[in-house]
Amino acid sequence: MALINTHRDGEEYLTTTADLTDYLDEWKTTGRRDGTGAELAAVRAVRPLLRAVWEADDGSPRAARINALLDGAAWRPYLTSHAEMAEWHLHPNSPEAPVADRLMAECGLAFVDVMRMDEEQRLRICAAQDCTAVLVDFSRNRSKRFCDTGNCGNREHVAAYRARKRA
Repeated sequence: MALINTHRDGEEYLTTTADLTDYLDEWKTTGRRDGTGAELAAVRAVRPLLRAVWEADDGSPRAARINALLDGAAWRPYLTSHAEMAEWHLHPNSPEAPVADRLMAECGLAFVDVMRMDEEQRLRICAAQDCTAVLVDFSRNRSKRFCDTGNCGNREHVAAYRARKRA
């Protein structure tokens, strides 16, 4: 989700290799990092594939898009433990796989879990009129409508309040 939101509302937030390094550090992404423009371009190319999953209107098209994401990831399961997670666990790629492949495979597997748990309705696009960010609704009653990227909920509520006061 955060990767998709690095390009929203016509603005690019992943412009340099330093931005990519900051993003990968923030999300504690382990493994190989090349720090090149080609790597940045490859990671940016993953975003439309992820967004396509959010924009699918029901199970079959969404599953096809998830399968396409997994097909493009060149994944090979890799059993590991490391400082960030000491217990043994499975990564979809070795740490030496390109970061774009690792991101695609990890996101694809997360989407698989969402589908298997029949929770696709939690994948949403922000309801603010001027926002295209995506979100995952983790609320208990599945009522989250606005993203956390630009104070959208607050802006929409203030606008509605002002419109009611004018009326």
